Parts: sequence; structure tokens; C-alpha cells
Amino acid sequence: MQPAVIFHLAALSSPRLSWDDPAGAVLDNLRMTTNVLDAVRHEAPAARLVLVGSGQVYGSHPPLPVTEDAPFAPGNPYAVSKAAGEMLARQYETGFGLSIVRLRPFNHAGPGQSDEYVLATMARQVAEAESRGDDEALLRTGDVSVGRDFTDVRDVVRGYLLAADAAPGAYNVCSGRATRVEELIEMLGAAANIAVRHEVDPARLRPHDPPELRGSAERLAAATGWRPQIPLAQTVRDTLDWWRDRVASGA
Repeated sequence: MQPAVIFHLAALSSPRLSWDDPAGAVLDNLRMTTNVLDAVRHEAPAARLVLVGSGQVYGSHPPLPVTEDAPFAPGNPYAVSKAAGEMLARQYETGFGLSIVRLRPFNHAGPGQSDEYVLATMARQVAEAESRGDDEALLRTGDVSVGRDFTDVRDVVRGYLLAADAAPGAYNVCSGRATRVEELIEMLGAAANIAVRHEVDPARLRPHDPPELRGSAERLAAATGWRPQIPLAQTVRDTLDWWRDRVASGA
């Protein structure tokens, strides 16, 4: 029995780490996508493929909010790999008749996320400080003035599922609001049992980061009715609780 819907999310997914091995990030991600496209082409050509890319394909200087009509201008090797994967998917659509929904999620966060990402790494630092009995949590951060379009990962996954029934094409998955990292720190402080402050860690600075990035998900909303439902403050609380449990278990 052939699958009716296939979700492709496999990738080396860290923009920061992609600078450590640009060729590996681009070639490995493109190879993964090529393998999936070929497998669908040969084994399940009637299936709907949901290809999860990234809002980072737009780069740092598009008009805000970013719509799906903005040109690609990727600003890091990871984003290049995602742009290339989308371009290849379009070739498989036109050349082999595959049915592909191309999703471009912006920043997402929530319980279970790797501490490679900004909210998760800060929540982990708070949970560890609480566990040690410290009077305060000192967060090591990058630039806290940058604004990003955060959506709870549970809302994002719900969007992926709904998008499987949308017409083939490109869709942003985002909240449409930019939240500064310093605002996330304030939310963590409100949820923490100890004081929270931060210091900039030069190793966490990204020289190519734009000061603000937010998208428009109106196309996805029109096609599926999807809207984010989970407030960001709840995302912060739930992420901190998840890390508290993880730290307590020694995982």
C-alpha cells in the first residue's frame, strides 16, 4: 500500500553550525531532499509531498512582513540548502508531475526542542540554575535586541498537517509578530523561581543576523484556516517546565 502523504523534515537544521561546515550543510541537506524526491517519484508518484524548508530562504532585507512572493536571498549555508531544495522540488513538480507543498516555517520553539535554539538554551540554563539552588540564573546569550517570528512548535506541527490538504505551492508558517530575545528573557524571568539576568556571549553572536524578521502566513490561513493558538508566554512556561523535568531526571 502506497502512502498518501509524505512529510520531509530530515535536515541538518542549525544555521549557526552550518558555518562550521558549509559544504556539508548544503550538500548533505540537498542530498537528503534529492533522495526523498526520487523515492516519491519512483515509489509513490501519486502521493502528496510536504517539503519543510525554512523562512530563512528570504534572507535579511525583504519588506516586512515577508510573503511567499519575496525573492530568495539566503544568508547562511543552511538557508542556501533550503533554497536549493525548494528549487529542486519545483523541477520535480514540473518535470515529473509530483504534487508538492513547500512550507517555510519561521522560528519555532517549545517543549522538546534542542538547546541549540535560543529559547531552549535559555530555558535549560534557568532550569539548571534552579536545580543547583542558585540565587539567580545568568544567561549566556547572543544579541538580545534581534526580533524573530516565534511560533509554538505544537502550532507549527498542526500547520504542517493542515497544509497536506492545501493546493501545491509555497506557504509560510509563522505568527506574523516579531519578538525580541530580550522579551523572551523577561518571560522566562516571570516563569522562573529565581532571578534571571543575561550577559552577551561573543561565541553566540551571528554577524549576518538581521535585526528583525517576521512573515505573513495569510496564504496558509486562507488555504487551511490555520492560525497560531498558543500564546508565546505559555510556550516559554512549557519549555521551562520541560527542561526542569529533564534536568531533574539527569537526562
